[in-house]
Amino acid sequence: MSGIKIDAHQHFWKYSKKDYGWISDSLYVLQRDFLPDDLLAEMTKVQYKACISVQARQTLDETQWLLDLAKQNSFIKGVVGWLDLCSTSLDDHLEQFCKNPKLMGIRHVLQDEKDDAFMLRTDFQEGISKLSLRNLIYEILIYPKHLPHAIELVKNFPHQIFVLDHIAKPAIKSKEIRDWADNIFKLAECKNVYVKASGLITEADWKLWRPEDFTPFFDVIWKAFGEDRIMIGSDWPVCLLAGSYTQVLCLTEGYFEKYSPSVLSKIQGDNAACIYQL
Repeated sequence: MSGIKIDAHQHFWKYSKKDYGWISDSLYVLQRDFLPDDLLAEMTKVQYKACISVQARQTLDETQWLLDLAKQNSFIKGVVGWLDLCSTSLDDHLEQFCKNPKLMGIRHVLQDEKDDAFMLRTDFQEGISKLSLRNLIYEILIYPKHLPHAIELVKNFPHQIFVLDHIAKPAIKSKEIRDWADNIFKLAECKNVYVKASGLITEADWKLWRPEDFTPFFDVIWKAFGEDRIMIGSDWPVCLLAGSYTQVLCLTEGYFEKYSPSVLSKIQGDNAACIYQL
């Protein structure tokens, strides 16, 4: 799929207050359904042709639903779903879900765990150890405070491919960059780790952000990961809290286009095609 623009990170849901309790009334923009036709309309505006759909709930039912959507919509090239990596039934669930070739990765909402070191639990790591055997990526969803634990995790599994979502959600609004940057460079020393330039505008001032607010953070991931390990992602529809689909993709493209057309092509889709084996 070389040369095809790929949104490497977005979500779908059928909204209900019960199922999406994290979408509080203050996030009312997100309190509705977001489905493939909605995304396709946005992608078409900026010539994106494919996407990777990522879990938003920690249920087996949602993982299956996303896989069903991918079967019904050819532009959804892959799914990063959820399986309970600590479950004694994990082998059975892997056997079941890996029959579908569009399951490309697993994610757990580590950022919401009370234990910052949850990812280093013995049972969780036992689950991680099973993923590379199935050719599955593990996507890391964390805050900056979790980065030291993430560094230890990825060092424990040098043959497992990891993807850091949303560049670990640095505090862009308050410009707290030093500790985050130090740990990003340490994490990037592990060559089995890739990163998604996604979810940035919701870490900035939702109403007053400017492109230059993100430059120091883009600079860090560029220097740390280089042109072959960075992917663009919209984090749609969550991004709508702070900007449009077009705005968020153009923000990232605007930073990387200053290097070369080949670099921009890698960020826009070639890297995702390689990492997800599309």
